[in-house]
Formats: sequence, C-alpha cells, structure tokens
Amino acid sequence: MAHNPVGAGQSIATSGAGTTTSAFAHQTDSIRIVAVTKPVHVKIGDGTSPASHTDYYIPADTSAVLSTGRPSSAAVVGVTTGTTTTIDFLQGTTSPFEVGDRVSLTVSGQSYLDFTHKSVASVDTSADVGGYFSSRITVTHDSSGITTSFSATSGKAAELRGSFKVSSRTDTGAGKLYAQQVQISGVQ
Repeated sequence: MAHNPVGAGQSIATSGAGTTTSAFAHQTDSIRIVAVTKPVHVKIGDGTSPASHTDYYIPADTSAVLSTGRPSSAAVVGVTTGTTTTIDFLQGTTSPFEVGDRVSLTVSGQSYLDFTHKSVASVDTSADVGGYFSSRITVTHDSSGITTSFSATSGKAAELRGSFKVSSRTDTGAGKLYAQQVQISGVQ
C-alpha cells in the first residue's frame, strides 16, 4: 500500500487534557495519524469537543489511516458580507454542504474574504429568492467589517471547501501526534 500526501500535515503535542489540530481543508477521504511516544485516542470532527478515552485508539509509535468521509467543495459566484456571510453557488448546482458542516472559503486575489472552519447556519435551495436561482448558504462568519465587494471577474476563483479537525488525548503523560491527509493506492 502506498500513500500520496495531500496538502500540509500537522503535528501537535498530546496530553491527558486533550489537544486539537488546526483545521484541515478536506481534500481526500483518508488521513494518516502517527502517535509518537505515547498512545493516543483520536476523533475526527469539528473540533468543538475533545477526544475521549472511548475514541479511536492508536498505540504508541504506530500509525493508522482513518476515513474522513467524502470531501466536498463548490465554486462560489457570490459572497455577501454582514454579521453572517452568505455564499452563492453556480446557477443550476446545489450546495454540497448541510447545516452544521464546517467550511473554509478561499478567494483568489481577494484574501480579505477568506475564512477558515466556520459553521453552516442555513441552506437555501428555493428558486427565485430575491432574483437568485442558485443554492445559497449562510455561514456563521462575521464579515461585517469588509466593505469591498466580492468580484468573480478577471479570472478570480473562489472555492468553499469542507474542513475538519483532529482531536486527541493520551491516557497518561505527554506525546506527539502527526496527521497528514493521504490518497491510498495498492492493496490495503
């Protein structure tokens, strides 16, 4: 079995109190986690609750490849700023995201609109709402301080992508965890 690294990996110190990685932009369906020095319990999710002693166990100085589920992303054609942020997708498409999902926005050439790991508050798939015929979602990101409008012209690409975090905890003592999204090829 071969692993192809996808994106940047992260390493964090682990402890009995629990620690959580920064958000990963969800790019593949698998993540390889290496427990260094101490065994760890890990949980993949939104990072709001710590891993517990009943979560997935990885023995010390070994690794495990865990499923992160299907990655989701969508091209963005509109961003409306405010105390929450409204995202518009291409006409004729639906939102791959549901209420409660965590998402990150990347806007080429307009990084002031970027945000990381925010929660989807609502999904609107109704036709002709305020003249819009595409899916729209509302994200719990306060962008009210941004006064520059989103521009989808001049080849500027915008993408909304799902995101997740890895929470970990040891049974005793401190250790280290390394996490890397991977593509897997060959026999498992």
